[in-house]
Amino acid sequence: MKRFLRIYCTAASTAVLLTTGVAWGAAGERTEKVDTVRLGERIYREGILPSGVAVQAIVKGDIPVAGSTFSCAGCHQRSGLGAVEGEIVTPAVNGAKLFEPLYYGRELTAAERTGLPAHFRSPPRRPAYTHETLAVAIRDGIGATGRELSSVMPRFDLTEQDMNALIDYLGTLSAAWSPGVTDTTIRFATVISDQVSPEARDAMLAPLESYMAFHNDKARVHEDRARYVAIAQEQDLSYRRLSLARWTLKGPPDTWRGQLEEYNRREPVFALLGGMTESDWRPVHEFSEAHGIPSILPLTDLPVISDTDWYTLYFSKGLYQEGEAVARYLAKRAGTPDCGLVVQVYRDTGEGHALAAGFRNTWQTLGKRSPHARVLPPGKPVSRDLLRQIAEHDKPAAILLWVGAEGIPAIEEAAVATTRPGTVFVSASQMKEALFTLSEAAREITAISYPHRMPQDEAAHTRAARAWLQSRNITPDGQRIATRMYSLLVVLSDIVPKMRRNYYRDYFLDLTGMVSGHEFPDYERLSFGPGQRYASKGCYIAELSRGPRPVLVRKSEWVDY
Repeated sequence: MKRFLRIYCTAASTAVLLTTGVAWGAAGERTEKVDTVRLGERIYREGILPSGVAVQAIVKGDIPVAGSTFSCAGCHQRSGLGAVEGEIVTPAVNGAKLFEPLYYGRELTAAERTGLPAHFRSPPRRPAYTHETLAVAIRDGIGATGRELSSVMPRFDLTEQDMNALIDYLGTLSAAWSPGVTDTTIRFATVISDQVSPEARDAMLAPLESYMAFHNDKARVHEDRARYVAIAQEQDLSYRRLSLARWTLKGPPDTWRGQLEEYNRREPVFALLGGMTESDWRPVHEFSEAHGIPSILPLTDLPVISDTDWYTLYFSKGLYQEGEAVARYLAKRAGTPDCGLVVQVYRDTGEGHALAAGFRNTWQTLGKRSPHARVLPPGKPVSRDLLRQIAEHDKPAAILLWVGAEGIPAIEEAAVATTRPGTVFVSASQMKEALFTLSEAAREITAISYPHRMPQDEAAHTRAARAWLQSRNITPDGQRIATRMYSLLVVLSDIVPKMRRNYYRDYFLDLTGMVSGHEFPDYERLSFGPGQRYASKGCYIAELSRGPRPVLVRKSEWVDY
């Protein structure tokens, strides 16, 4: 058995990035083992055979299903560490667990196993799997003890070659700790571009650094108990100090990838926490994806929109999500196949393109006529009569004005024109406080995409965050930086203890998908479902009330994407 494990661990450490299956050998190096592991990885994660067809399986004794519907990762998680949901326990299937005996109670350390008297050592709950007994379990549902496994687990129809590929991959899955973890410390980093103002940078760093200090203050207690107590509690054995590095990005975004590579080469980290840039987050996203480094809740309005990438978890789709919500709201309000012409006015910038793409892609998916676009060069003033001219010439059902405060004079002009647009949509994230300067006439035609909880509802949901911040002399700011960092830290404080001694990046992300039962500030709801990369999944459409002191009021319920 030791020889069996050594084969897998050697293959994993020399050829494969354990959590992702990416080759680490010399350029061009391709070994048969690496190829086999990669084929097994696809079977495990997607339920797809090397031939490209879905694995065939049976559940509940006689119900045929496609493996792409019931993939191994769907239940056992991407990390292979399993999960507990209600009364359903899905066991770990990574190599370090499968190919060792499973005992009742807490897993003992090697020192405890050798130091305990024989009469204290309980018999194993099940023996270690071998290649042969594991193949029987996967194909026929008979476990290593000879007992039948739950009928919920599919029985997979795999050829000998495909079975070998899957078992080879399981041998490498979560078999050694991810980079950034030592016997005493888990290393994290946060990414900040040099364009970020000192005030915004400090608002992000203060909660992070305060949490790290608080966590590390408790480390000595756990370390002492783990050192001197004969059989220490799991929380003591698994407790690690946390460190936070600042990765500051300088210069234009096209140089950031190289800077990130150098930071990671000098001192690899387990994950990235928070982070801020004034530009597209894409360089950091692509770096995380390439190296399998989790990036948790960066503060950005320009996330990467992807259905397949895994390693970055965002608060939301940012500006893209506001455009998306407007499309769904308009389509639902119209209630007819043809909602009329929609014109989008936006700048040729990352922000403008994100809002326009969110609306356009969703609108077309809903089967609507493609919107017209008026693209403004960066820096060019918005003509005061632009919206009036569009209303007179195109007669649109709605105009989407995706610019900031500079667009307000154009709304004011359109509001009093003879031919005025039915509705002008704007983004609260772009307009900010300037929204509240709109005249009453302009308010009548203006609808606002608002991605946060409504202001009048916030007080009841932010007490815990504000108390925590104020106890550390941190003042919540108007940009929601400190309160969003509080949400990140709630998630982190939930995940870190649950990792126990399973310091694998994919497991860190698997646990993130199970976070529940917390009340978060800023967003109407944050849900971290398995495999979901965007925690807030909607937006309000709002309008301004009448009177000298306008407030935001709902035009819609929460618009989900």
